[in-house]
Amino acid sequence: MKIVVTGATGNVGTSVLAALGADPGVREIVGLARRPPGGRVAKTTWVPADVADADLVTLFRGADAVIHLAWLIQPSRDQATLWRANVEGSARVFHAVAAAGVPTLAYASSVGAYSPGPKDRQVDEGWPTGGIESSYYSRQKSEVERHLDRFEKEAPGCRVVRLRPGLIFKRDAATEIRRYFAGPFLPDLLVRHRGLLPVLPVTTGLIFQAVHSLDVGEAFRLAVTNDSAHGPFNVAADPVLDPARLGALVGARPVKVPARVLRAAAAATWKARLQPSSPGWLDMALLVPLMDTTRARQELGWSPRRTSEEALSELLDGMGHGAGHDTPPLSQSSSGPFRVRELLSGVGSRSR
Repeated sequence: MKIVVTGATGNVGTSVLAALGADPGVREIVGLARRPPGGRVAKTTWVPADVADADLVTLFRGADAVIHLAWLIQPSRDQATLWRANVEGSARVFHAVAAAGVPTLAYASSVGAYSPGPKDRQVDEGWPTGGIESSYYSRQKSEVERHLDRFEKEAPGCRVVRLRPGLIFKRDAATEIRRYFAGPFLPDLLVRHRGLLPVLPVTTGLIFQAVHSLDVGEAFRLAVTNDSAHGPFNVAADPVLDPARLGALVGARPVKVPARVLRAAAAATWKARLQPSSPGWLDMALLVPLMDTTRARQELGWSPRRTSEEALSELLDGMGHGAGHDTPPLSQSSSGPFRVRELLSGVGSRSR
């Protein structure tokens, strides 16, 4: 198989390349990225391309499958840039897949595409994907699902798989995740030494699912190599992460505070450019449902090799030690000396 991967240098992209590279049935991988890395990856040819303006039809011709991962998280203060890259860019990918005659498309959706749902039970893939209105990320994931609905009707000859993972963690993505969500002012020391933080502010509803990036990479490999796989699949590991487990993982005592207080703090620090995450991220965490992963386990044959606690613990360890990977989004050098590049970006004001 020849497989093209958009967004191949990121948290999930690097894990997808690892899974595909180890599959003897995959002969060639084309990794698309705005800033390709210099290093070599098994079976992979790097091509500089931005899904918002590249000639994707030419790049996709001859491929047996396209895995669409490209997605911008930042700059959170520039909604036009995010919409162009995420929504319009995804629509361009889908159009190019049809125009190039690619028989299989796998798309990285998210738990964030779901409408508000329960935290006391798990829902299957039939739950509505209307998103969380106050979260730009969730709204855009929901909008892309609508584009994909239309694509499936207009291109019935293309097999479409959409994976909806929970929060995705791994050690090698620690610098990127810290940069995108916590910003330059989070001290490594506070994360490196568990227990320095005496209390962890939590609130009712702060219950979510996570999964290791390498396990998500394997799910995408199964999705494109299994001709019978189609439709949406929830992807998450056990156990569900709740305040008690979060407190144990960070070595702090969970203390309940009202959701409005947490949201006000998130909004104030975002507006003051102390951190790059808009308060919509908290809203999404509190409102999205818990997912039932039975379909992925039974129909894809997927099973996570790592627990959600292991995935999060690995991320925290990586953040405490400034861990990264040798691709532009994941590299330690992306932050610059003393995180100066993050500060110059306006902490979520513009992309770098």
